[in-house]
Amino acid sequence: MPSDEVTDRWRAFAVCLGAGFMTLLDVSIVNVALPSIEASLGAGPSDLQWIVAGYTLAFGLVLVPAGRLGDVRGRRTVFVAGLTGFVVASAACGLATTPEMLAVMRLVQGLAAGVLNPQVVGLIQQLFTGPERGRAFGLFGATIGVSTAVGPLLGGLLLAVFGEDQGWRAVFLVNVPLGAVLIPLALRYLPRADRSSLAPSSDGTSSQGTPSQGLSAEGASSAGRPVTTGAPGARLDLDVVGLGLVAVSVLCVLLPFVNAAEGGRSPWWLLGVAAASVVALVAWERRVERAGRTPVIPSSLVRTPSFAFGAVVGTAYFAGFTAIFLVGTLYLQNGLGLSPLQAGLVQTPFALVGAVSAAVSGRLVQRWGRWTVVTGIVVMSGGVLGVDLTAARLDGPAAAVWMAVWFALAGLGNGAVISPNQALTLADVPVAGGGTAGGLLQTTQRIGASVGVAGIGAVFFSSLAGGPARGHGPALSVSLRVTLALFAVALTVALLDALRRRRGPREQPAR
Repeated sequence: MPSDEVTDRWRAFAVCLGAGFMTLLDVSIVNVALPSIEASLGAGPSDLQWIVAGYTLAFGLVLVPAGRLGDVRGRRTVFVAGLTGFVVASAACGLATTPEMLAVMRLVQGLAAGVLNPQVVGLIQQLFTGPERGRAFGLFGATIGVSTAVGPLLGGLLLAVFGEDQGWRAVFLVNVPLGAVLIPLALRYLPRADRSSLAPSSDGTSSQGTPSQGLSAEGASSAGRPVTTGAPGARLDLDVVGLGLVAVSVLCVLLPFVNAAEGGRSPWWLLGVAAASVVALVAWERRVERAGRTPVIPSSLVRTPSFAFGAVVGTAYFAGFTAIFLVGTLYLQNGLGLSPLQAGLVQTPFALVGAVSAAVSGRLVQRWGRWTVVTGIVVMSGGVLGVDLTAARLDGPAAAVWMAVWFALAGLGNGAVISPNQALTLADVPVAGGGTAGGLLQTTQRIGASVGVAGIGAVFFSSLAGGPARGHGPALSVSLRVTLALFAVALTVALLDALRRRRGPREQPAR
């Protein structure tokens, strides 16, 4: 292969990593800015919950249709559109004048990130094959870990430089110069191949006569659809009604908890609407499949035990895991009086130890299977319990130091949960459906994260509103016990799956 072509592929990959880093950074960088947003814009508890949960929810809901859109319309086009939308929304977030405007712009920012993210994965599959693809995905995984670790520190540093009153704006505006560099590089280096060239021919070459840089030889795209759907004239078959019912169900669960954080009466009757929406979704999805179309939730995945168990584990785990940093940051800054940078330093051990643990657990899961995840949840729960006891019994610098220690233990467990669970969940999914299954798994995890932020956040703020005697420490402690309850659900399901696998044929996670 000509050296110029190799260089161009790695340049395109670098653009993908840059965009992926930027969108994933926004998941963690905002947490340390929440107290500053609260003070600057007069944001209430529900506003803060929407600022965090809204981004995650919007991100998750568009992953599957965005992956399909890139397959049909071309990943380069959708990538640039998503990146441009993300940059514009970031600028709007940074210039927001009210908490409501910021919350809405965060939803838009999450939608753009959700459009962009599947294209990154799809382009990696398109650009690389064989060992190079494994190397590229390894670097992408490292980028995810780095973005998680850098987020709190970078957010704290920006607030230290620009001041806590307005420095939170820099947390969003930093994406603008990054995007201004990445957009022209994307237009220059991302492959311009027409949609038909994405499909490998029978001899393993693309339509241009070069070895296929496209999707897997088995014929799966990043959204789990046959590569022939990328041919000119392919129809964009999206289950819009199914997606709408999913969105309605999740929103009807979120709203009562978000409103409860403000005190007063909350529309708990919406939980009944959510249940009705789920029933309607099941009926609609069966109708879609009978019509020969592709539903949001294929029944074949639901009937695959490894996927069904793994999806429940991931959803329950993310529901507990994500909210830790919302309530933890509010405790560290508003309760202990730490600066945003100091709060970021306390949380950094979680990400650093977690990155090492994730790398090691990738090998352990090949030998221990689901027991790797079981052990990870137990260790993670131990770390969270340590944070809980610290918040309940200590104060001042000692509390911050011990929280950093317990965060490190939690990170050790977290690294043994997320990636191994994904590998095990997708192990028995046919290659042709791998993209759809992967997108659906990410979607359920992000929905779980959104619901968890709303529910655990509501418990934290409600406890805090119980009176000055309660304080941030007891409020954190109470909310973390909800987290531990969700981890108990994930642990129970993981144990059931581990025992099921022991009784049945030995399963190997997908490589």
